[in-house]
Amino acid sequence: MTKALKIGVGGALGRMGRAVASIARSREGVVLAGGFDRPDIADEAPGAAPLGSREQILAASDVIVDFSTGQATAALARIAAIHGSPALVIGATGLTVEEEAAIARAAERIAIVKSGNYSVGVNVLAGLVEQAARRLGPEIWDVEVIEAHHRRKVDAPSGTALLLAAAAARGRGQDLAALKLSPHDGITGPRSVGGIGLAAVRGGGIVGEHSVIFAAEEEIITLSHSARDRALFARGAVEAAVWVAGKPAGLYDMIDVLGFRD
Repeated sequence: MTKALKIGVGGALGRMGRAVASIARSREGVVLAGGFDRPDIADEAPGAAPLGSREQILAASDVIVDFSTGQATAALARIAAIHGSPALVIGATGLTVEEEAAIARAAERIAIVKSGNYSVGVNVLAGLVEQAARRLGPEIWDVEVIEAHHRRKVDAPSGTALLLAAAAARGRGQDLAALKLSPHDGITGPRSVGGIGLAAVRGGGIVGEHSVIFAAEEEIITLSHSARDRALFARGAVEAAVWVAGKPAGLYDMIDVLGFRD
């Protein structure tokens, strides 16, 4: 009999943490090892994983899925790297340069899947965006990424918007940092050639809407994705946890998980 994979949940009391726990409970071959959250939050929320300390869940898990904050996920990665386990699936967004660097260092010792979005559809969209950007030259086609989320989201642009913008930049043979435009606000002058713009909308209970606009003078192409239920992100994260278990140390993403790398 194959041993069940033990999955722990970081940020267990959050909306995504509870969604991950729900999917893990129903996924064949997986056991929910428990979850942890900030020490000052003691009350369990409906549907959350049984709570323990971070150290307890680290010891009890083969993989931890974490949708907490950048600061918390970077600390988790550092501790897991010191112990050499467990593997991590990171869904936190809005990380600082220092937090990104901490995760990259941890990936030298443990396997980590990190993605701005765990949806299969979004990652297929990213591939389409990269291909389109490769074929639609910057002298004619401007690129704008527009995203919308619920009023409680604290970072902007979203991790998914950055993922899509980075795909467009790759299609044009550059890093996003070299092409990312400042927000359009005030008298900014004409749009720079080849830049990639990002815009964010926040309101109500929007789960996630993302559009990539390729705009020329005579025509416009729009590639888009709409999320109807955040369970789809949780399901993708749990599948990433199943995939990364037993993998060698390294920093992976959903393109690796889905086998789309080539």
